[in-house]
Amino acid sequence: MAWIKTIPFDAATGKLKTLYDRVTGPGGNVDNIMMMHSLRPQSMEGHMALYKAVLHHSGNSLPKWYLEVLGVWVSSLNDCAYCVEHHFAGLQRLLRDAPRGEAIRAAIEARNPQLAPLESAERAGMVYARKLTEAPAAVIEADINALRAAGLDDGQILEINQVTAYFSYANRTVLGLGCSTRGDVLGLSPNNSENPEDWGHS
Repeated sequence: MAWIKTIPFDAATGKLKTLYDRVTGPGGNVDNIMMMHSLRPQSMEGHMALYKAVLHHSGNSLPKWYLEVLGVWVSSLNDCAYCVEHHFAGLQRLLRDAPRGEAIRAAIEARNPQLAPLESAERAGMVYARKLTEAPAAVIEADINALRAAGLDDGQILEINQVTAYFSYANRTVLGLGCSTRGDVLGLSPNNSENPEDWGHS
């Protein structure tokens, strides 16, 4: 599952056990990406707080399924198969339109957002996310102005920025520690967006 030692759910004690209880899915499942943090529970706590705030919070105005599109896109650009598979499953669950989801994935795999069945503002967000992922120092104010011109407000631009930045962090956690999907249940996510403290996955 990983290149470093991890502590399984049934062996956890203390703070780690408390955190595992908060992030579990059906049957006591803990995503492997969270288990990567088990030797330093404080980093798991930080990771989950950021993840919940960026992707699963009622304060966001962009739809969750689109934020998952960005997650799959950034993960694909970073060649992180673990996050692609997890978040594509989540995208399909939220979108509830499997053919459209598959078409979005095909556009992602072709590295061409213009092929995705999305609104122009959503495709513009993907263009920005790509530049921020692949060449962050090359991002300029004109890139933000282009997002505004596409119809996104500054709060939505911030959402896109934060999802892009979060996934680059998550991808590096996974790729840098050899995290696999073995034993994971794909596509689960925190569904209670009204409560930032509810990290349960379903």
